[in-house]
Amino acid sequence: MWKRFLLAGTLIVLATAASVSTAVLLEVDRVVDVFRANNEALAGIDEVLDDVESGEPQTILLLGSDDRYDDRVAGIPGRSDTMILVRLDPDREATSILSIPRDLKVRIPTDGSAPASAVFDEEGEAPPSDDVLADPEAAPADLAEADGDGDGVVVDKINTAYAIGGPRLAVQTVKEVFGLEINHFVNVNFGGFRRAVNRLDCVYVDIDRRYFNDNMPPADSPSPYATIDVQPGYQRLCGQDSLDYVRYRHTDTDIVRGARQQDWLGQAKDQVGVERIFRDRDELVRIFGTYTQTNIASNTAILRLLKLIYESSRNPLAEVRFRGEVGEPFVTVSEEDLERMSEEFLLGEQTRGSKGDGGRGDTGREEEDGEGSEDGEGSDGGGSGDGRDAIPAGLEDAAREGQDQAAAAAVELDLPVYYPRLRTERSDYMGQPRVYPIEGRAGERHEAYRMVLDAEGVGEYVGVQGTAWRDPPILDSPSEVRRLGGRDYMLFFDGSRLARVAWRTDRGAYWVSNTLLRSLSNREMLGIARSLTRIGSQG
Repeated sequence: MWKRFLLAGTLIVLATAASVSTAVLLEVDRVVDVFRANNEALAGIDEVLDDVESGEPQTILLLGSDDRYDDRVAGIPGRSDTMILVRLDPDREATSILSIPRDLKVRIPTDGSAPASAVFDEEGEAPPSDDVLADPEAAPADLAEADGDGDGVVVDKINTAYAIGGPRLAVQTVKEVFGLEINHFVNVNFGGFRRAVNRLDCVYVDIDRRYFNDNMPPADSPSPYATIDVQPGYQRLCGQDSLDYVRYRHTDTDIVRGARQQDWLGQAKDQVGVERIFRDRDELVRIFGTYTQTNIASNTAILRLLKLIYESSRNPLAEVRFRGEVGEPFVTVSEEDLERMSEEFLLGEQTRGSKGDGGRGDTGREEEDGEGSEDGEGSDGGGSGDGRDAIPAGLEDAAREGQDQAAAAAVELDLPVYYPRLRTERSDYMGQPRVYPIEGRAGERHEAYRMVLDAEGVGEYVGVQGTAWRDPPILDSPSEVRRLGGRDYMLFFDGSRLARVAWRTDRGAYWVSNTLLRSLSNREMLGIARSLTRIGSQG
């Protein structure tokens, strides 16, 4: 339930609040005045944060909680549902992002006498006893009064640290668990995210499947789930729908949710232009100041951070995979995996391969790309270029099912409909394709359809998208373009894995989207994309 923050909103606002233009840096005094007029300072947080020299890399802990002004006045602690680490280092090739699962099992030092830890021996892995917290939905007052294990330590999910000890204990716990220095803390509530996204004129997002809940949970549910109604397919999502989408959790895992957050952020970052941000910097700073708590308050600290963000803004995001074991009710992690994640985070190295345990191997781009011929096939012709004589490992022939999907969509569209003759083994289509209009950047409407395949793993779905919009934002900056089977394919990599394979015709654009965990190998992604065939063709 990422609802109370949203990493992307924070990072976008932080990265845009007077940071991407030299002219804005020259106005830092005015920007600071706007920020201070709308922000409530955090007391005591600097004692657990690490100093950093000007120009040196900085690590920021972004936290999302249901902190509200009235509750703070009344002394009621909020609850953290999201923790994100961001590493800004212009000397590296990327800005590191690490999503910390809220269900990560940790030892939380409630009195400062013992270090936090997420690595447990056999005794530590035993089921929680009565004096150990195990309910992340318990009332904050109950959490604050818990006895722990008798040694000044509570064993529970990492999001409990904020409920017990606020920002100070949250920072202290994350620092000790990951062995990292943290230089800044930013806590944002859901109102700030929603307003920032709307102020930035919403975000185009490639939605992997249908997300729906009408607040009528199963009979044995302890509390109602958050409502959501987001359809599959590429579309423009404004504040509330973006909030609902990124916070969603109750039918997948913490690992999938983290991947969804990172995917949203990556798509949003690619669409936020410097000119748009500069033009609206005062309002974005006001939103950031009003809906956040942070230690970033002095002119010097703000100027240093803005300069660093500006220098890092041209770098891509390096999404570090959280290597944990998803259990019930905890996510657990080994010491070796903690060290590996921390090293990747500091070095700005994106994790290779799948983002989850359900992927098909952890090999790199060169090993999985496959080869293709240049046979001169037309861009909108009937041929499929599908390599049907040699189906790639992990895929199966499903031409008939694909034709049924295409036929259902074609009766409602003037747009030529292409369907995949291949799909991953043991996958299946999720109902009928969605046929709908996409609202363009100037408000125009473009025909579109989306086919969704369940890729078998929890929360893993493959998408096949077609639209009459030939230049949607999602296709603006391919990693490379490669000619295979007579088509010019745009390849979009997320680390070593293909996130998307797209191509254009004279009448539209088409692409195949990997799962949020990037569980399909590059060879599988290319195989499905090359098998796309226009319905009614003889190819």
